Amino acid sequence: MLNNLQEILSFHYVYPLPLNKFHILMKSIESTQNLIETSPAQLAKILAISTKNAGDILSKYQQVLKINLLDVYNSSSIKAIPYTSDFYPKDLYDLIDPPTILYAKGNISLLKEPRKIAIIGSRKATNYSSLAMEYIVPPLVEQKIVIVSGLAKGADSLAHRAAIQYGGKTIAVLGHGFSHIYPRENKELACEIARNHLLLTEYPPYVGVQKWQFPMRNRIISGISNAIVVTEASLKSGTLITTEHALEHGKDIFVVPGPIQKEQSKGTNSLLREGAIPISDGYQIIEELKLF
Repeated sequence: MLNNLQEILSFHYVYPLPLNKFHILMKSIESTQNLIETSPAQLAKILAISTKNAGDILSKYQQVLKINLLDVYNSSSIKAIPYTSDFYPKDLYDLIDPPTILYAKGNISLLKEPRKIAIIGSRKATNYSSLAMEYIVPPLVEQKIVIVSGLAKGADSLAHRAAIQYGGKTIAVLGHGFSHIYPRENKELACEIARNHLLLTEYPPYVGVQKWQFPMRNRIISGISNAIVVTEASLKSGTLITTEHALEHGKDIFVVPGPIQKEQSKGTNSLLREGAIPISDGYQIIEELKLF
């Protein structure tokens, strides 16, 4: 299968297929070089979409193909990491729907670091999460463990800031393209991470903020991490989607036990009943993972 990076980037820009569907497409047409000759009816049948939609995709693809996207991305300090790249995290292949391309801003060598731990929790995190970060993050940073989170309000922001404050490295996985930063109040934090750490997304730069994309983002947070730490979460928290992904792939879930009367502890305490590992500091995580 001969695939040209420019062709993959162009098609992904127009129609960002996950890798499982991209493989189905390539199995049918053999190479991205044959996309230009693929008919709307043929593409529609392969991807199970309408012929009109397929025609629009192919028309836009031909237009985008004339643009050197690598130059465009480079000029915006965006690195495109296709599934064939050495920097593409191999654990993502275990997902049902791995990203075909990852887009990165910052230090992509962090993706090669063997030890990465996600710290996540409620967007309505209380001071309890702030306190938890003081106990959890410094020991992990001491061991050169990269802190992964999702740049959301609350626990995610606290995790990124704690990693930076204690001299560690952090990866923020976004649920949208780089032309948008959400939430807006994290723009300065995102710029700091892009300069000295790593911003990561599966979406081309123009893709805006859509609610359904954040659960998709969570599978990448889980996928690139060795384990998940949850500080606070309500029973209906999106955090629990991330832990489900992690459990499906045999990863440890560490939980900070919370006060039984607090709404933000109901999800975490539920995880403990289901077998998550209770922790009160980062040293316990290191011991459990036998990282010494």
